[in-house]
Amino acid sequence: MSVTFREARREDVPAVVAMLADDMLGQGRESDDLAPYYAAFDAMAEEGGNRVIVGERGGKVVATYQLTFISGLSLAAARRAQVESVRVSSALRGQGVGQLMFADAEARARAAGCSLIQLTMNAERVDSRRFYEGLGFVASHLGFKKYL
Repeated sequence: MSVTFREARREDVPAVVAMLADDMLGQGRESDDLAPYYAAFDAMAEEGGNRVIVGERGGKVVATYQLTFISGLSLAAARRAQVESVRVSSALRGQGVGQLMFADAEARARAAGCSLIQLTMNAERVDSRRFYEGLGFVASHLGFKKYL
């Protein structure tokens, strides 16, 4: 499977949002109104260490993830890469695109000087947990969220 990963462009926002909405959790929490997504994309572009990455196959966006670089003092001042909003087109799930995506994320993290790559996932995503563990991720922490 050949997929090329690149930083997303503003015109990719509708395809990214469609993938975010095309799963068991996203269908109930994403919106048809693209205006807030464009505003968020623009804000992320100005933040510098916050990127949306897309995977393309045959000129079509088929995968996406958000990558944020975080500098910190703990772990001997380790720089971290936070991965969020991971999606693969439903037509291509189970075909190795996710593995290619995480190889891309890890390469970008290493190039940015990160010594740690981390992510959170919704506990309802049982298949995702197996996938991440298969990539070498360890469920070492318990995460908490509080909506404001």
